[in-house]
Amino acid sequence: MKNLILIRHAKSSWEAPLHDKDRPLTHKGMKDAHLVSSHVSDFIPKSYVMWSSTAERALETALIFAQNIAYPIECIDFKDELYTFDENKLEKVIKSCDNGIESVILFGHNEAITNFVNKFGDAFINDVPTAGFVSLQFDTDSWDRIKKGKTKKIIFPKELK
Repeated sequence: MKNLILIRHAKSSWEAPLHDKDRPLTHKGMKDAHLVSSHVSDFIPKSYVMWSSTAERALETALIFAQNIAYPIECIDFKDELYTFDENKLEKVIKSCDNGIESVILFGHNEAITNFVNKFGDAFINDVPTAGFVSLQFDTDSWDRIKKGKTKKIIFPKELK
């Protein structure tokens, strides 16, 4: 079995004239990341690795989740190739995962996340919102052979408010 948790970065700011990759979380984004991360502990595998896009908003979201689920922040693997909005590029990164790893928690971006969970999960999601959490499970021992899996858990901020 392979387990994949995809988390879309929390709400980010468009206020400052920054490059897209440098946009930080808003106050609402920080609150939503804390809210969702405080409700996921029952759905986190016993052992896992945590990957994040290098975009500031994804990085900040990953740090909040790591803090709230007691994952060492120095162990987060920040990957430039996760700064993508294309589900095919996201799929390529996921399928490159070492088969010795059973579970991955990944922080990334839309449209890549919504399109990926709809391609590989068994529940249609119109749009994974910011700070949205989607857990998928695959009946395979090899990441490069993942195909349609099971959508195990969906947690969106508005459902927790």
